[in-house]
Amino acid sequence: MSGFIVHSVPGSPFGRSVLATLEEKGAGYRLAAVAPGSLKSAEHLARHPFGRIPVLEHGDYSLYETQAILRYLDRVLPAPALTPADARAAGRMDQLMNVNDWYLFQGVANVIAFQRVVGPRLLGLVADEAAIAATLPRARMVFAELEHLLGSRAYFAGDVLSLADLLLAPQLDFMRETPEWPLLIAQAPLLSRWLERVVARPSMVATTWERVVAMVRPAAATPEREGRRA
Repeated sequence: MSGFIVHSVPGSPFGRSVLATLEEKGAGYRLAAVAPGSLKSAEHLARHPFGRIPVLEHGDYSLYETQAILRYLDRVLPAPALTPADARAAGRMDQLMNVNDWYLFQGVANVIAFQRVVGPRLLGLVADEAAIAATLPRARMVFAELEHLLGSRAYFAGDVLSLADLLLAPQLDFMRETPEWPLLIAQAPLLSRWLERVVARPSMVATTWERVVAMVRPAAATPEREGRRA
């Protein structure tokens, strides 16, 4: 199935989660790049009234909020399944997806990654060292809890990849760009090995910042990128 359009800022971890899910499904899609400074434009607010990304278009259907998009894709593209059939494993997946949104992103990545990566690279800002320092205790707690929830499993919801992995991995891979990463990951060796496995998947390799930027540049000549099944 094709016909998917993903509106996102190239490099966004949330946008990457959607693209990687489409890649895992082997689905065709087109990335419609959104400029970082245009999130409050009338054009984008017509797609997302809260001025966020990503937004998915599928024919005449439009959907925002990353978790909703990932679950929708797993319903309309049922193979390979990315939601466990077991209720407890699915509950763990749902829990980890919320940990990503409310604890890893809010209060950790949206401070550290913004100050270290987004601000300097895209907006020309100087990092706020005090804000970063104040965030580190929370960051350590979040990394410790992710390590605990992963345990000895191959993936967060069990032996196979799930939507939780596809939501968490882009966020953590983005955090690897910061100088705080070695300090944080040193306390989480299981998490470190999990991330290495996930980012090596074809779906993640195909959606790195560099690959996504390359998708956008030749968009006029290649209007739809064909996904690949990992």
